Amino acid sequence: MSSVFTKIINREIPCYKIYEDDKTLSFLNINPETRGHVLVIPKIEVEKVYDLPQDYFQALMESAKKIAQHMDKKLGTRIVWKIIGKDVPHAHVHLLPFDETWTKDRVIETTPEEFEQIRQELELTS
Repeated sequence: MSSVFTKIINREIPCYKIYEDDKTLSFLNINPETRGHVLVIPKIEVEKVYDLPQDYFQALMESAKKIAQHMDKKLGTRIVWKIIGKDVPHAHVHLLPFDETWTKDRVIETTPEEFEQIRQELELTS
């Protein structure tokens, strides 16, 4: 059975896309812990980051770095990286703008209009 992330890659489920290349896709987390919480995923379904083929691991890290640098510039704050590997059985990296009020398991209620505004602010086209 395909993971929710594979369904997003296959366009079976919509997302608020931030960036895409041949091997990775990034989009806003629909349960954001901070405003602008982004997920970066490889375009192959592998459960653990450390089990990715080297070219996909490298692509994932390069995309996460590129997006984090872009987010830092756009938002003017440090970007926190998280790799947990338990919530969805598909390798991924969380990029969270630093927020001093962050607490574990917090979810920020966000409207579709707010998601679209954040997507437009963070979208990386090159």
